[in-house]
Amino acid sequence: MGLLVVDSLSKRFKDLQVLDQLSFEVEEGSVFGFIGKNGSGKTTTMKIITGLLKAEGGQVYIKGRKVEFGETPTNHLLGYLPDVPEFYSFMNAYEYLSFCGRVTGMNSTDIDRKATELIALVGLQDSAKRRIRGYSRGMKQRLGIAQALVHDPVLLICDEPTSALDPQGRSEILAILSQVRERTTVLFSTHILADVERICDTVGVLNDGKIVLGGNLERIKSTHRRDTIALTLDGVSLAGLDTLATELRALPFVERLSLQGMAMLVDVKSVQEDGQQLLAQLVEKRLTLLSYQVIEPTLENLYLDVIA
Repeated sequence: MGLLVVDSLSKRFKDLQVLDQLSFEVEEGSVFGFIGKNGSGKTTTMKIITGLLKAEGGQVYIKGRKVEFGETPTNHLLGYLPDVPEFYSFMNAYEYLSFCGRVTGMNSTDIDRKATELIALVGLQDSAKRRIRGYSRGMKQRLGIAQALVHDPVLLICDEPTSALDPQGRSEILAILSQVRERTTVLFSTHILADVERICDTVGVLNDGKIVLGGNLERIKSTHRRDTIALTLDGVSLAGLDTLATELRALPFVERLSLQGMAMLVDVKSVQEDGQQLLAQLVEKRLTLLSYQVIEPTLENLYLDVIA
């Protein structure tokens, strides 16, 4: 059994079925990328996991303990970073983390140690005594991660922590989450697929209230791998490229062919065997090849395949 088990969750808002028998597991020590377009039900799921929203069907278990709506006893196992964290802006970072420590029942010695440790972890040492009201969005996200880790949770839930950040801010948050994985399991909700590929080892793609693709990311890429060759030719007009594409699609080893501008993406049965035949066709037609590249599967390609 995983650290987090979501079993057959259902949730409807009026006429909209947001979650439909949703099931997935998050293994201990992993960084799980919870992926889906805006409005797909990611936040709804996380609110149910934290006991903030009542499901209409199904169960959630954290470390084998059932999550209940309301004041659930599993919440001491969780750290939670919402997409837009709110703070007492008159406090500074150290005061806020100390306050969070007192709320969780920590003693003053542990509070001081933990606040100092987490401020260093999220890179706020130089701003620890500044009022939070003067923090940038990225600094607030970093402080939000720190507050979620004060009580050493077994599961850290982050709801789209990078969605409104600039590239530098996104990079900083992802670097912090990469370090955090050494101390806790992470459920990372996002619609930014590049972020998932950077730090996640397992994923779940949510669509129409269900997981439509899930598991170890590298294993998924291997299982859904297609042998795709990207070709760029010299001296061929758009009309000529269309004609060539039609001819190549008729070849028995070509499974799919698409055009992206002046580039041609060709799916074949085997790159090793069919790639040479494809090149032979181009040589026979006296075409000049500018580039020949074997395309590795990406999460974006897989996502578009299952969402389409």
